[in-house]
Amino acid sequence: MENLKELKNNLKTSFLAGEYEKLLKQKEEVLRLVEKDREMKIMAEEEAKEITGRMDAIQKQIKEIVEKEEREEQFPNEVVLEVRAGAGGDEASLFAGNLAEMYEKFAEKKGWQFRKLNESPGTMGGYKEASFEIKGQGVYEKLRFETGAHRVQRIPTTEKQGRIHTSTATVAILPIRRKHKIQINELDLEIEFSRSGGAGGQNVNKVETAVRIIHKPSGIDVRSTAERSQLKNRERALSILTAKLEAIEEEKEARKLSGERKSQVGTGDRSEKIRTYNFPQDRVTDHRIKESWHNIESILLGNIDKILEALLNQDEDQTKEK
Repeated sequence: MENLKELKNNLKTSFLAGEYEKLLKQKEEVLRLVEKDREMKIMAEEEAKEITGRMDAIQKQIKEIVEKEEREEQFPNEVVLEVRAGAGGDEASLFAGNLAEMYEKFAEKKGWQFRKLNESPGTMGGYKEASFEIKGQGVYEKLRFETGAHRVQRIPTTEKQGRIHTSTATVAILPIRRKHKIQINELDLEIEFSRSGGAGGQNVNKVETAVRIIHKPSGIDVRSTAERSQLKNRERALSILTAKLEAIEEEKEARKLSGERKSQVGTGDRSEKIRTYNFPQDRVTDHRIKESWHNIESILLGNIDKILEALLNQDEDQTKEK
């Protein structure tokens, strides 16, 4: 078996790799016995055959574990969801809030954990920007095509003339992976600490646990306020920063490859307009696959399974064509 040393260093495969190595030595000893004693040949060959069968079974188990690990690395079970108000002022903030709630409701239906990491509320509600941690089986695989600009067309509650306004909000789904493709230089970081916000009374955090990290070369600004300790907020902020920098690199690669593809669901570019929520026509349209669904209220309550399935099916079809 190749990479036996590597498999022994992996906690998930170390025991099986050790057992495989023992059987390998046993088999070598049995085969040496055949060379020394021709009369023992038949018995030794039978024993070697039996050992080979056990080795094959272990190899199959190891292969399944490695494949599962590789799949989890490609599609991790943890993501950071970011929503950010775009064009449209207060209405954009309200729409960003609608989108965050939609994903939270969907996460609840899936039995996933959904936790707020940081928020900057809009003046009339919703969010100027906010980030959330989502953990659960298949979370990135399901949500990976949600990154992009979402557009809403509706009559705002503040609109006196009954005119339809168009606003936007951007969504980013950042996978949190265990193995990182990039290394961050500590000298490139500017780290600030502050008190986590609260509503007053016992909720006010008197210790500076909130962390803000600025990556000077890229200008990316990351905050984490959800954890109770400064260290944990720092770790969380660093993992988000790493995920953002990796997403930028993946986006660049996707753009390079896009010309070679016949079609694609999306590059994962936040500026790419992916979907319109048209309230007057009670219709949601995904522009990448040119499909529409009705009943916006239900969709904003987290019933987005059909949309996500259509995107995954389209991606699978495109993958088969390559």
